[in-house]
Amino acid sequence: MVDCNARLCEMFGAPREALVGQSFRVPYPSVTEFERIGKRMEPILNASGRYADNRMMKRLDGVYGALRGETFWCHVTGRALNRAAPHESGIWTFEDLGSRRSVTAELTPREREVAAHVMQGLTSKQIGKALGISHRTVELHRARLMRRYSTSTTAELVQRLIAT
Repeated sequence: MVDCNARLCEMFGAPREALVGQSFRVPYPSVTEFERIGKRMEPILNASGRYADNRMMKRLDGVYGALRGETFWCHVTGRALNRAAPHESGIWTFEDLGSRRSVTAELTPREREVAAHVMQGLTSKQIGKALGISHRTVELHRARLMRRYSTSTTAELVQRLIAT
């Protein structure tokens, strides 16, 4: 990160000095998740110079009232400044979708990926194609999510995911 504003510091619960000069890997729940999302976004960013999704992020240092290590849903949008080299530099925005509430159910990285796609309104087949897994596997993950959040419809699940 080359720079960030006060709102981003507040969102991630970290002073500016803890973010500037660091890898974007820092606010991810795990290295594995950072790498998975990177692989998913790379072809899209390369093709269009833009990328956006909903994903789980974590709060860092526990300042500004944040709970250290707390995870939350975040909408991330980015744009490459140089279309010829989209990973060279870009502008990224982050929006806290969790309204400062922690995620109550512990989700696996794959469940978080499926949940992020569900929140975008994708079908199981579309999610399966995007993640390189079968739609039946997606349906199993969706069913687990619905049980964890005590919901009976996808619309309810999306509401609960955003509210947690």
